[in-house]
Amino acid sequence: MIGREIFIFIAAFAVFASAVAAYMAAFHGVVSLKEVLSNAFAAVVGLYGGRFLERKLSRG
Repeated sequence: MIGREIFIFIAAFAVFASAVAAYMAAFHGVVSLKEVLSNAFAAVVGLYGGRFLERKLSRG
């Protein structure tokens, strides 16, 4: 169970980081590692916040 959560965290972080990097490269021409990592981290925190809220609301 914990292994699955770690895999989801790493996969989500990698997906969000690559998406942010692609956006920055395409529209801004410059990719800042700090911006990519901070945006990917914020997205993963939002993802886990949503998962937590979904689980709480489904229980009633």
